[in-house]
Amino acid sequence: MTLPAMVTTERLRLPLWTADDVAAIRSGERRPGWHPDYPRRDDLDAAGLWREGDCWAPRHIVRGVTALGSIGFFGPPEPAADGVPEVEVGYGLVDEAHGYGFATEALQALLAEADALGVRVRASVEPTNKPSIRVLAKCGFTELRGANEDGELVMARPLPAGG
Repeated sequence: MTLPAMVTTERLRLPLWTADDVAAIRSGERRPGWHPDYPRRDDLDAAGLWREGDCWAPRHIVRGVTALGSIGFFGPPEPAADGVPEVEVGYGLVDEAHGYGFATEALQALLAEADALGVRVRASVEPTNKPSIRVLAKCGFTELRGANEDGELVMARPLPAGG
């Protein structure tokens, strides 16, 4: 089960992070083409999930020539209790990029790739993070699984019929 190294949408490019990107994120270096507020604290956390050659790893969310945030899975899919391969997704944007639909567009693109491979996707979100809950709802995350150990809501998106 592999995802492409570059996923594109109408407005965005979602390239996988490289080893150089991760080293820069971890060291606090600002690279050319990165928004002044990128990487965010969450991106530094995501760098801990990165593994060389893992197509399910974090990606930049790039609009034009500027990286505005990140999106990615927390490792490759694993069978859920019902046997369906499942993976968790996380995403985030710099504050200036909020409200333009970029998170929804990026998530929809990765969901299409996961759907093609028969992989169900879940997400964990702070109950107070209304914008992120709206993004998940727009993207079809309809199954509420309660809360995780951190008190975040765990939501899943059922595979499309025939998926």
